[in-house]
Amino acid sequence: MAEIPKIVLPHGGYRNLIVYRKSEVIYHGTVAFCRRFLPAHGDRTVDQMTQAARSCKQNIAEGSAASGTSKETEIKLTNVARATLDELLEDYLDYLKAHGAGEWEANSEKKKAARDFAKTHADWDDWKQFFESRPAETLCNLMIVVIQQTKYLLDKMIAAQEEDFKKHGGVRERMHAARTEARGEEWDKAIYSRLDSSATAEELAARVKEIKRQADQAAFSIARRKRWQ
Repeated sequence: MAEIPKIVLPHGGYRNLIVYRKSEVIYHGTVAFCRRFLPAHGDRTVDQMTQAARSCKQNIAEGSAASGTSKETEIKLTNVARATLDELLEDYLDYLKAHGAGEWEANSEKKKAARDFAKTHADWDDWKQFFESRPAETLCNLMIVVIQQTKYLLDKMIAAQEEDFKKHGGVRERMHAARTEARGEEWDKAIYSRLDSSATAEELAARVKEIKRQADQAAFSIARRKRWQ
């Protein structure tokens, strides 16, 4: 007997994702950075940066929660999370330019060390010590590294979600598949019961013939409705 397709797929569990944990580093790091280096009042940059960082984290969480019933929503929200990181990255680059500093060179020892640390440390507890004492230029560059790695992970996540959507479809497709499968099982049971109740071999043969005739009629009707004939 075929397994009835699931309508609500497994979902949630986002707190275990490395990409979500990195997004928490980005959010808490941005809040700490703004508190130390940007004015508490009168500067919209603070709100823009913290909201962009929070949006990334929240959209990953909401997309994961929505994935059970709507792959479309999951993909959309993950893309929003990815887009907000582009916005936040520009804010950090702008801060460096405005203060006469710059992004670390790709092959510099500082950049390599930051990348290596970020690859193996995805929790805020591993990072908060830096935000308590390091200068603004260092923190900007650290956040740039984490943002770039998180963008890479989100790109891979979006690609995987798109493939999953191609495989499972949306909730409407799964509901249709489940109904179709259930109707098929009911049809199979009804036919078996009808044949099994035959009293003689001749009666069994007659019932098989009648069932074939009904199936042919149904197939003809469907073909006409779909204009295949």
